[in-house]
Amino acid sequence: MDNAGSHLNTLSADLEYTDFTAVVNDKSTDRGQFFFHKGKPPEVKIEFKSPDARTILVKKNEVQMYLPKTNQIQTHELGQSGELLEQFLLLGFGSEVAKLKQQYGIKLIGEEDLGGDTTAVLELTPRQESVARNLTKVQLWISEESWLPVQQKFFQPSGDYRIALYSSVRVNRRLDSGTFEIHAPGAKKVKV
Repeated sequence: MDNAGSHLNTLSADLEYTDFTAVVNDKSTDRGQFFFHKGKPPEVKIEFKSPDARTILVKKNEVQMYLPKTNQIQTHELGQSGELLEQFLLLGFGSEVAKLKQQYGIKLIGEEDLGGDTTAVLELTPRQESVARNLTKVQLWISEESWLPVQQKFFQPSGDYRIALYSSVRVNRRLDSGTFEIHAPGAKKVKV
């Protein structure tokens, strides 16, 4: 993982987010694309296409969410929570194993075939109480070919969880200069 992370500069992939809400036993799935550029700080863009179009951009310690239905860009300064948000969005993408071990207890659960890819399944348990209040554990399915995540599953104390499934992953390809921008002429910016 360290070697793969040190060579990772850009990544794009198809993304499927499935959220499970325990109290109402309901699942919802969003589909779109995920873009990553390694930098200080890294840049992340998620463009959801269905069922509801929206764009989330994390750049320069700010989160922007574009909502086409209202033609609004909601902005939020990350401040102290920036590192935590990056940690969850990018867990396994360029993560150094030593840094992961500082933040999580790590256990190898086994191997699993996921979409034709042999993966090592890791279980991460947060060491910080502030993180553990919102996240009981994370499971990562790491491709044994690329050593990058194929799937992440985030468990919450309420019994809710989120699964992020990545496919058609493209590593270190040139991304257009406008990839990490929100193109929404006439959209109203609102600070949240």
